[in-house]
Amino acid sequence: MAPKGVDDSVIKPPAKPEEQELERKRGEQAALEGELADRELRSASLRAELGAFERRYLHFVGQRYAELDELKAQIAERLAKEQPENERAQQAARDARARADETKFTAGEKAAREPRAFEASAEMKRLYRDVAKRIHPDLTSDREDRLKRQQLMAQANEAYEQGDEPRLRNILAGYESSPEAVKGEGPGAELVRVIRRISQTRSRLSEIEAEMQELGRSDLYQLKSRLDEAGTSGRDLLKEMAGEIEERIAQAKRRLENPGGTMPGKGE
Repeated sequence: MAPKGVDDSVIKPPAKPEEQELERKRGEQAALEGELADRELRSASLRAELGAFERRYLHFVGQRYAELDELKAQIAERLAKEQPENERAQQAARDARARADETKFTAGEKAAREPRAFEASAEMKRLYRDVAKRIHPDLTSDREDRLKRQQLMAQANEAYEQGDEPRLRNILAGYESSPEAVKGEGPGAELVRVIRRISQTRSRLSEIEAEMQELGRSDLYQLKSRLDEAGTSGRDLLKEMAGEIEERIAQAKRRLENPGGTMPGKGE
């Protein structure tokens, strides 16, 4: 019974242990989600910067390299045609054509090489079937869960098309251990869901850290850093590189037009 003068309705029973733990875990989740948002922003910014730099690089340098390597391939193929018995000339022509195709592909042009046909291993097919049986959006009537499943199935389709077996495994394992897989109501079930969300957030934080380190080690990042450093001195290395390649393109064109010309050296 409440003390005299105190309304029984304002006295709340003490929180149960699971309710106390749930409140604590929700605070931990909120802090981690704030940190995750900051890291996602840094990661997205770095990727956007590298993407913009790559487009500039391809615009100023990549396309010119593709043109130069195509000219080199044509020169090598002409020499090979003139010397059908010369195996070194034949091999040089094949190497030059492969290099030109690779450069075209990197620069975003259509390569002459035929694309690989799609092939899926038996394990890939088994994995995809498991994902579809467990995650397919038509298997739930819950609207939020359905949207989540649709996103995961889109990712699974992409992974399957790319032959990415580890990614398919991660998609399935991630859903099995997701908060959405926990059924039931009340503090106990909600506590499990919050714990799983915390685990997901920690896992994503680790993924972002690894992704950032990988980006920092990439050739593209190193090149961008070098060009950014030169930019502080007022130099535009991209345009300088483009100018040098333009000169080499002009030389290659002259050699191609000259029936007696020789193939450019490896370093040209």
